[in-house]
Amino acid sequence: MVSPLRVSARAPDAEAFARFGAFLEPPVDIGGRAHFSPWLEPVAGRSPSYHLNRVAPSPMPAAINRVERHRHAAQLFLPIGVSRYLVTVMPDDGGRPDPSGALTFVLPGSMGVAYHAGTWHAGIAVLDREASFAVLMWRGSEDDDDEFAAVPTLEVVWTPHPSSSPEAGSPEPDG
Repeated sequence: MVSPLRVSARAPDAEAFARFGAFLEPPVDIGGRAHFSPWLEPVAGRSPSYHLNRVAPSPMPAAINRVERHRHAAQLFLPIGVSRYLVTVMPDDGGRPDPSGALTFVLPGSMGVAYHAGTWHAGIAVLDREASFAVLMWRGSEDDDDEFAAVPTLEVVWTPHPSSSPEAGSPEPDG
């Protein structure tokens, strides 16, 4: 039996994530606005798609054996009633995902995520309790928007850090 590739979850790191997309944060000031419109520029032959996903909590360590990408448009996830969740991405290697370069981040429910068009990513995995996400993107047909690929099993783990907190994006589980 082949041992799964282990990926250590980490706190949000915008620089490490930049080639895959961006983390979306609310404005700091009361009355402020955070604009994400550049992520949602129209895509020829596509229509805007806005929907809610309901996600069951994932046990840890999480196992990932399938990823997806949307070659034609960016995809945004905005958490609703989320405590913490995992975002797993991997680089493209000649049109296929490269699991050896996988990165996993534990995001607090106050932070969203945007994937660049064509970014290989695992489905959102929530921690702690079931939750929902508002999903925004441009879509055509499922045949040309959704591309799925099997990958060797990735085991997502974390090492709890006693000085961190879920609000700061810590991967520490609730006690």
